[in-house]
Amino acid sequence: MSKYDSLWKYLDSRGEVQMKLTFEEIKTVIGFDMYHSFLTYKKEAKEYGYEVGKISLKEKYITFNRIKTA
Repeated sequence: MSKYDSLWKYLDSRGEVQMKLTFEEIKTVIGFDMYHSFLTYKKEAKEYGYEVGKISLKEKYITFNRIKTA
């Protein structure tokens, strides 16, 4: 179980093709501030049908893209 499971489940429940979430929105979903360790965990998103797109530290958001399935 990952500390980011709630984020991955949130993405999966929304089912959108692309989502842009601010760091504050992500904090609301996961319950804590995001840290650099997120870079280690981002590969887990694929298990829920998403991949991490752009991470903007300046504008404080992350883009998630649904992975196309055959």
